[in-house]
Amino acid sequence: MLRTDRLKNKRLEKKLTQEDMANKLDITRQAYGNYESGKRDVDSTTLVKLVEILDIDSDYLLGITDTPRSLATNMSFYGGSKNYTPDEIAVMEATLKAYRQQLTKMKEDKKK
Repeated sequence: MLRTDRLKNKRLEKKLTQEDMANKLDITRQAYGNYESGKRDVDSTTLVKLVEILDIDSDYLLGITDTPRSLATNMSFYGGSKNYTPDEIAVMEATLKAYRQQLTKMKEDKKK
């Protein structure tokens, strides 16, 4: 079941209103509010859209894990992430993100 508290907190972190979320999901504000209040369960298609909008993994929104991960890095760990502290994971994700940004910049510079 969706952790509605996490859904709301992530929305607020992104400085999005319920109306913003509804527009991005192509639903009414009331329908989105029902997700956030727990009056309505999200289907798998909506869950995918939510994680993309909020740049968060579904495991966190579903309460399977307690540490949110950004989809921007999409990292997996040999032996599982339990071998690393949240701080170590954050550093690895930031490093990978910076590397990918630099790689994209280099490719764009080559096109010029």
